[in-house]
Amino acid sequence: MESNRQKKIAGILQKDLAEVIQLELKAAGTQNLIISVTKVRVTPDLLQAKAHLSIFPSEKSEQIVEEIRAAKSKIKHEVAQRTKNQLRRMPELSFFNDDSIEYINDLEQAFKGKNDPIKNPDLLDKRKKN
Repeated sequence: MESNRQKKIAGILQKDLAEVIQLELKAAGTQNLIISVTKVRVTPDLLQAKAHLSIFPSEKSEQIVEEIRAAKSKIKHEVAQRTKNQLRRMPELSFFNDDSIEYINDLEQAFKGKNDPIKNPDLLDKRKKN
């Protein structure tokens, strides 16, 4: 269970990460791409933060997450500058792809009978965790 302090820091990081990522996209001239920070979880010792990113269109989501991971130090520095009056120490950032919107869309398609996982079991393999 998250403490109030963890929730507060996660909220601050979520807001600032979203702003920094959007500014980086704009500076790079990237168009037709939407990235939102859907969830940030902070460890109890406040040293690690896991950010979940929802990317639209989802076809390139893994590639985009890898690019964001490559720019992690720059993103961390920008967020640290924004939060220096609120945090003593900036948590180490980890980025993950949040495919829940795609999963919900797949469920809707299944309910409508368009993608039936019973007739096509390959549809279920994508969501299995190792």
